[in-house]
Amino acid sequence: MRTRSQARKRRQQQVRQTSVEPPNLEKPNNNQELFNPPIVTMADNRTMAQLLEAPTEGYEDAIVVPEITANNFEIKHGLLNLVQNKQFFGHDKEDPHAHIRYFNKITSTMKFPNVPSTSVKLMLFPFSLEGAARIWLEKEPPRSILTWDDLVSKFINKFFPPSKTTNLRNEITRFQQKFDETFYEAWDRFNDLLRGCPHHGFSELHQLDTFYNALNSNDQDSLNSAVGGNFLDKMPQECLKIIESKSKVCQSRSKAIVSKVSTSSSTPAVSSDVTELKDMVRALILDKKNQTIALSPVKE
Repeated sequence: MRTRSQARKRRQQQVRQTSVEPPNLEKPNNNQELFNPPIVTMADNRTMAQLLEAPTEGYEDAIVVPEITANNFEIKHGLLNLVQNKQFFGHDKEDPHAHIRYFNKITSTMKFPNVPSTSVKLMLFPFSLEGAARIWLEKEPPRSILTWDDLVSKFINKFFPPSKTTNLRNEITRFQQKFDETFYEAWDRFNDLLRGCPHHGFSELHQLDTFYNALNSNDQDSLNSAVGGNFLDKMPQECLKIIESKSKVCQSRSKAIVSKVSTSSSTPAVSSDVTELKDMVRALILDKKNQTIALSPVKE
């Protein structure tokens, strides 16, 4: 007769002997074969020579010129020659802003019926580049420049980096008239710096104050004498007109004479300068008074 403990041991032995076979992963059933058909690769029948040939695709230009549907559209050789007459090479001393201004001026001289001016600019701009500038454009990704604004932005950012902006802003702030430099030459050089960095951010007041304080004592005195007091007491618009008037007066003076005048406290040349400037200032004041009278209401 079996005891209860012997029956329990017997059942445990039967459980240990029972095993579950894992699914056969190497032999998928018919349904799996239907959902995972075998991949058939096409044989490449090209020869070694053909496989080693250079590709004939992927040579698209960076600039995308919109399709031009106008009839009889043609770029004349004269316009192309004008564009190539003043090319941009990408040198450090070159001004990309000046190049864009010149390019816009040239391309604006020709109008084509039913053709957007921006399309003409996109088409012609590569011909205005040479050297490092042309290499830069050729290295731009294909079809990466879609509009004229895109092209100008990439061109300026490439050849006018932030470091150049900082350097030019510092040059403007630290501007000083040179020892042998006439008033006209100093004003012209100062304006060249401003044009060379059109995004300098300096107000007209800051520009006039910087230029006045950069002048030698003789030129400062002539401006003060012209207004009969302190030049900086005048409004910015008046100061600008007086500076431009003095610049025109001094433009005709020879560099040698002005250099000698700068070493003397008083000469006939300085006196004549001041006299002419005073006449111009009187004319400006008289013109301002006439404008005030003309605008004032008539009393009945």
